[in-house]
Amino acid sequence: MSDPFDDFDTPRLVAEGREGDNAAPLSVGELSMKLKRMVEGEFGHVRLRGEISGYKRAASGHVYLCLKDADAVIDGVMWRGAAAAIPFTPQDGIEVVATGKLTTYPGRSKYQIVIERMELAGEGALMALFERLRAQLKAEGLFDQPKKKLPFAPLTIGVVTSPTGAVIRDILHRLADRFPSHVLVWPVKVQGDGAAAEVAAAVRGFDAMAPEGEGDGPVRRPDLVIVARGGGSIEDLWAFNEEAVVRAVAACRIPVISAVGHETDTTLCDYAADMRAPTPTAAAEMAVPVRAELANAIATMGLRAERCALRYHERGGERLQALVRVLPKRDALLGPQRQKADDMGARLDRALERRVTLARGVLDRAAGALRPAVLERKLDTLRHRLEGAGKLLDAVNPDNLLQRGYVRVGAKASGKVVASAADARAAGAVTLHFRDGTVDARVERGGAKSYAGDKPEQPDLF
Repeated sequence: MSDPFDDFDTPRLVAEGREGDNAAPLSVGELSMKLKRMVEGEFGHVRLRGEISGYKRAASGHVYLCLKDADAVIDGVMWRGAAAAIPFTPQDGIEVVATGKLTTYPGRSKYQIVIERMELAGEGALMALFERLRAQLKAEGLFDQPKKKLPFAPLTIGVVTSPTGAVIRDILHRLADRFPSHVLVWPVKVQGDGAAAEVAAAVRGFDAMAPEGEGDGPVRRPDLVIVARGGGSIEDLWAFNEEAVVRAVAACRIPVISAVGHETDTTLCDYAADMRAPTPTAAAEMAVPVRAELANAIATMGLRAERCALRYHERGGERLQALVRVLPKRDALLGPQRQKADDMGARLDRALERRVTLARGVLDRAAGALRPAVLERKLDTLRHRLEGAGKLLDAVNPDNLLQRGYVRVGAKASGKVVASAADARAAGAVTLHFRDGTVDARVERGGAKSYAGDKPEQPDLF
């Protein structure tokens, strides 16, 4: 009898059923689904503690990472809804406790944990995350920016805090005692899910208000912002360590006072703010001066100014009296000037008398030269000279020749005297001046012909 197992391990070209083998072969997909059901059934709910490695957020919002310890590594995935609910910003190297269920990913033949909730593994992990964030933001220079100076007496103060806690009551009470100011409260959650987003949005909202004189909004932009919360554990204060809050405070153009927790509590918001207050009440004291102290200081300075003015007046009077005592008498100062004026007055009288005498002599000599006989001879001489000049003018006057039958020829255009035939031909048109009028003529090649003139009795020349 032959052994049925003799050829069990012998490979064949075509797979076929063998004696004693009543199980059909499984497909890869069937085996993957069996493994998936087995893993999910056995590990429906697990909590893993490990260090985050390879943290990555996809564009879809899903998160992929690995959880590792000294002995092993397991892949993890966190769907978008669960990832949005994480109360901190995951980073590589942070130890966490992840709660979820194990499953397999048939596409890669891997098992992984689908994380539903992620928490930091104790305060030690939280402090490690705090130091990582602080170092990262410090390396960016976020904490080294120049700090803005707080206004001396802000007219409007913005407060970012919970509207129902004791913090806002303490701030309002302290402001009312010291220096009553207009307060704008932006109510936010200061702990739990969404607290960091609300605080960051409030700071950005105050900063986005238009400054006075640049907008027409109904609410005046604050001159100072206080971010405040009461004391608590590092977990309670964690919203003020979130990167969104820190960046909003650092970018705010309005001076910011951070008043989070008690004096021993420190948050990243404190590093980014322009001033850190140990408590919310201390923040109110930093924000405004004491009105009573200002009033006393003003009154004291007023009294000092009045005393200084009186002292200056008194010293001025004393100096004036001292000068008056050393000044000479009025008669001593004005005596020489009076004597000089009298002397100059006497000299002026004598000078006027001499001037009149000299003028009278000049007048007498001039009157002697103006006797009638002398004047008559001068007039006869001038008359004879004038008559001679008149006769000379009559002799050289060209128009007198016209009385004896001569004609004076002038160019019509320019009026100049035409003295030659060439000048006449060049002029073209001429005017003939007779003793009793003028005649216009046109010069042609053989002579001149008359044409219409402007004077009567024109003789026919041609």
